Amino acid sequence: MPNPLAALASALRFRAPEIKESRVAPVIALHMQGHAVWTPRDYAALAEEGYRRNAIAYRSVRMIAEAAASLPWLLYDGDRELSEHPLLNLIERPNESQSGADLFESWYSFLQVAGNSYMELVEVDGGPRELYVLRPDRMKAVPGRAGWPEAYEYSVNGRVVTIPCGGRSPVLHMRLFNPLDDYYGQSPLEAAACAIDIHNAAGGWNKSLLDNAARPSGALVYKGGEAGANLSEDQFERLKRELAENYQGAANAGRPLLLEGGLDWTSMGLSPKDMDFIEAKNAAAREIALAFGVPPMLLGIPGDNTYANLREANRAFWRGTVLPLAGRTARALTQWLGARYEGKLRLWYDADQVDALSADRDALWARVSRADFLSDAEKREAVGYGRTREIRTEGPSTS
Repeated sequence: MPNPLAALASALRFRAPEIKESRVAPVIALHMQGHAVWTPRDYAALAEEGYRRNAIAYRSVRMIAEAAASLPWLLYDGDRELSEHPLLNLIERPNESQSGADLFESWYSFLQVAGNSYMELVEVDGGPRELYVLRPDRMKAVPGRAGWPEAYEYSVNGRVVTIPCGGRSPVLHMRLFNPLDDYYGQSPLEAAACAIDIHNAAGGWNKSLLDNAARPSGALVYKGGEAGANLSEDQFERLKRELAENYQGAANAGRPLLLEGGLDWTSMGLSPKDMDFIEAKNAAAREIALAFGVPPMLLGIPGDNTYANLREANRAFWRGTVLPLAGRTARALTQWLGARYEGKLRLWYDADQVDALSADRDALWARVSRADFLSDAEKREAVGYGRTREIRTEGPSTS
């Protein structure tokens, strides 16, 4: 009689290997399998109203992108710092029309405006050759069987190019966290949309005030004729036309108003409550800066500045906004590009070149230099350098 325990043990020993995958992936795949998923909001409207028409949002994006793109890159092979390597050359000169700073400025700008950034790698003879940043509004993800993107479609001028992803994908997609979307990130512009509308509306109000002789409007009171009499239709249209042609606009500011036929001008002033729009505009500007992580003091916004001076605000900007963004990009590039070369490569930024952080750097070096119980190698490691520094040049070999 066969032993049931032995049969069970044999079955367990020879069962098919387990496949590791997300348990919820089939549900996601069933939801949108095989169909391209567009960005779920109007990117063009956000870019137009936020970046192109709002000075606070524009300056915030520029400050973040220019600061992060100015950071020099460091490359390590294990604990050894490399001063020359094909990967460093690729980042320094990614393509024929852009420098490395230009490429990463576009990368960080798209991330702030759209919440998504896409970088394409062009390989020649199996080796990395060029890098390009792609416009996020032209990209859409195509979910695969597991629910995650299996390809990206890039559309421009009626042409669609399908770029496969998975494994060594030629496209790096970095996105900001979005709690309501599986494929696309949420941009600071979207979070600050209401504040941007308020700020833009306040600017439009000021423009309208200038168009109306740069002073509060008033009322024309008709006192002629019998009680309760009104202007005729022709008189009313003629009066509106003359006011628009002769008294509106900055060029006509202060021009005397000539009245006839029982007309009287009554000026209408603004109450303190009506003047609150100025503070509302400043509050909206502070909210926009908050969404981007830029201290209002650096943008010249009046109000409740929480920093003692400009140097402290600039330090907080680098520590709280720029360096985390650069670090995230460095980790993504290491995972995406590092595996294409031999060795255990790791990219990181060189914060020692940032003038705004010089006080922090001096304080750290002073503390470490006083630590007599540390060796020179341990001190180097404590301040962010490798234990040894090796200058090495490697060829374009790939794994």
